[in-house]
Amino acid sequence: MLSQRISRQVLPFSAALLALSILATASCLAANTEAKTSLSIVGPWEISTLEPSRAGYMFLRMQVAEALVSTDLEGKAAPGLAERWEISTDGLQWRFFLRPDARFHDGSPVTAESVVMNLQRALSQPGVLAMAPIADISAAVPGEIKITLSKPYAMLPMLLAHSSAIILAPAAYNEKGQVRRMLGSGPYQLVRQTLPQQFELALSPHWQGRPPAIRHIHYLSVSRPETRALMAESHQADLVFGFDPASTQRLRRNPRVVLQEVDLARTVMLKLNSGHRFLNTVETRQALSLAIDRAGIAKGILRTPELAADQLLPPSITQWHQADLEFPRLRTDLAQAKALLSAQGWQPGADGILRRNGERFSLQLTTFPDRPELPIIATALQDQFRKLGIELKVIVTNSSEIPLGHRTGKLEMGLVPRNFALVPDPFVTLNQDFKHGGGDWGAMNWQNGTVPALLEKIATETEPASQAHYRHDIMLTLQQELPVIPVTWYRLPVAVHPQLQGVKVDPLEQSYYISDMAWSAQ
Repeated sequence: MLSQRISRQVLPFSAALLALSILATASCLAANTEAKTSLSIVGPWEISTLEPSRAGYMFLRMQVAEALVSTDLEGKAAPGLAERWEISTDGLQWRFFLRPDARFHDGSPVTAESVVMNLQRALSQPGVLAMAPIADISAAVPGEIKITLSKPYAMLPMLLAHSSAIILAPAAYNEKGQVRRMLGSGPYQLVRQTLPQQFELALSPHWQGRPPAIRHIHYLSVSRPETRALMAESHQADLVFGFDPASTQRLRRNPRVVLQEVDLARTVMLKLNSGHRFLNTVETRQALSLAIDRAGIAKGILRTPELAADQLLPPSITQWHQADLEFPRLRTDLAQAKALLSAQGWQPGADGILRRNGERFSLQLTTFPDRPELPIIATALQDQFRKLGIELKVIVTNSSEIPLGHRTGKLEMGLVPRNFALVPDPFVTLNQDFKHGGGDWGAMNWQNGTVPALLEKIATETEPASQAHYRHDIMLTLQQELPVIPVTWYRLPVAVHPQLQGVKVDPLEQSYYISDMAWSAQ
């Protein structure tokens, strides 16, 4: 009993000490604001390795490393290490021309040979580059890389913009081909690291581009969103990413903080086993969708009503979001939902749960606690579906159970937050999720040939008008047949020090655009 009393007294004290330690560390990191050249960034992401296939996203965002191709805020391909590129008339030969003054952080020039070495390595590592039908990568002439395809693939630039394909100096690798130093070609170089929690960057003396106003950057990983919010409010950090809904609402009202918010290419959605005897008709899946009160979930749980998803991708993903007023929107209509199920022979039982052929309409919904709002949304769906006459048994478990259930065929329903910006264009994720046979996080046992065929056309044809038509037809088919059911979109809140200017929040999370930031004189 005495040890229990001591534990109850010591644990809160230890937690307080830990919080004070984190805040003190962040305060030290942000201490150099008087010079107006330093920036303190806090986020939830830990970095445990320098391997590009696992941590390249952070070094790409921080402008430490560059990929051959970059993207703009709308997700369109833009110059990266390659200042331009050309495509042969048959679509099989791609030539990328390097920026002539580019240098790595060790002072060595970025050569075609060093780029080829990195791309060949990326092709053999876990990542997305293997999705392209690449037959050969070679250094054609100095400053030029040639990529030969076995068949046309219009999305090649998007794959080359992925963080797993960042280009590092030859000296970054040891004799076994492992990354031992982070030597990129961006404006900032890694000068100190205490992985997985923090690292420090400084302006590279070998950067040949426009000199940025921010010359020193400190990054600290803080896991608790409430602590990150406190650090933003107290100005112990200048740029803070990611908060829980309650903290976001509080920060919106705080005049000491500028809160920027952007819709991400991420959607909370129901992944359905379309082969299940209860879910194998379009009408049933439409009934489920009509029973969901998305506005209530977005307002009551996320505290942001406009995040109610009326289609799969949010408005910020301009190329894929369908703004046409004639495009059918997802909505709530419980009466129509009941009528659709009644037409398929479902009738209420004595307990209010629908029955057909002696079976109760009972399903298992699997989700996970990695994102704390998911179990809460699952509970809300459980209540909303019960009003329709469907019993949901909610299982909160490890996220790995979703893809495992897909592969074994045992998953019935899963609530997942799907990121459609694994590469800058949602095409790649959509292709993984809705190809023939579906994907671990997408369609399951969905029999449809239209969407895979249209995805194949997007991958091979480069004419913009045709691609826009294909994207519309893909989204329309998904909206009508609902192999997955969108519930809410995601919004990334970023707290900005009021004197920090030039902050741009990328909906595709490819870059923080730190080199465009500067401190105001006031």
